[in-house]
Amino acid sequence: MSQPRDGGLREVALVFLKLGTIGFGGPAAHVALMRREFVEGRRWLDEDRFLELFGAANLIPGPSSTELGMMLGYLRAGWKGLLVAGACFIAPAMTIVLILAWAYVRYGSVPQTSWVLAGVAPVMLAIVGDALWQLGRRALKTLPLAAVGVAVLILYLLGGNPVILLFGGALVVMLGRNLRTTDTSAMLLPLGTGVSLGVSLRSLFFEFLKLGAVVYGSGYVLLAFLRTDLVQHLHWLSQGRLIDAVAIGQVTPGPVFTTATFIGYLLDGVPGGLVATAAIFLPSFVLAGIVYPLLPRVRRSRWAGAFLDGATVCGLGLMAGVTVQLGRAVIVDGFAAALTVVAFVILRRYQPNSAWLVLGGAVIGLAVRASGR
Repeated sequence: MSQPRDGGLREVALVFLKLGTIGFGGPAAHVALMRREFVEGRRWLDEDRFLELFGAANLIPGPSSTELGMMLGYLRAGWKGLLVAGACFIAPAMTIVLILAWAYVRYGSVPQTSWVLAGVAPVMLAIVGDALWQLGRRALKTLPLAAVGVAVLILYLLGGNPVILLFGGALVVMLGRNLRTTDTSAMLLPLGTGVSLGVSLRSLFFEFLKLGAVVYGSGYVLLAFLRTDLVQHLHWLSQGRLIDAVAIGQVTPGPVFTTATFIGYLLDGVPGGLVATAAIFLPSFVLAGIVYPLLPRVRRSRWAGAFLDGATVCGLGLMAGVTVQLGRAVIVDGFAAALTVVAFVILRRYQPNSAWLVLGGAVIGLAVRASGR
């Protein structure tokens, strides 16, 4: 395992503040940005190590791309690096969402961002496609692994549950690789090592702490839990306000789980927004800190290592499925299609810093809007 480096906290803080500011597009885009930044750019780790952390982050509840960032911070600067990486990745999105929540409460709507997304979304799609191409070549080392990844992609697009597909696919790889050669009692190892409207701040904290500890995957999964708890059971929000809150989480950069920031603000102002944000991300800090030091032990076990390999290819399959869905939503006209292709070609040929690509996409989107197209 790579050892933490002294003096890396400032670097960790600056790079994750940048990623939290430009990270439009959800978890798949965040993973792609982190791969380009830390594997190709800064060379903190190699492709195989990145894939190992990616697989581990997918196995624990909470926002997987944020947890991947925390593990990368741990790799670079130890426990302090984990805390700084997580806080700096979350902070820009939380700040933006608080501002939008203030505008929503004051004016009944939020500022229009469609012109930014029109240029940024195709660029993010190209970055995700580039990451899938590079990671897939490395992770799909054998025909059975490739078959599992493709099966997960197809089943996800057919409506399969992402959590079932992730753990089911990982179990298939583990059993297929080891069942005939190893005592089945060892199967227990990977399973054992995984794992103001009158609303008080205390109630807010414990509700969002619970959500952070049990919700896997994307903002769409979070939406189902929020609807059940906050709309149907607790009656804290209306259906319309919940949809607005999730939309804000989707269109702002950084973790989609900052939907909690928006809801907390609606319920109890700035203190509510801060408490809800801290609560929903707290389990991620704890779980990422527990899982990262266990990875060498997991790798030494044939059963656990196979399970992690399976989780990695299943995670890539899910990431590919999300990319297909993102492509359907983004490529709605010739302009978006052309911008996606051009961005992908630039990525493959010139390997520029992703921040400049995202900024360029935003400028192009603004220019298109100004031209009235």
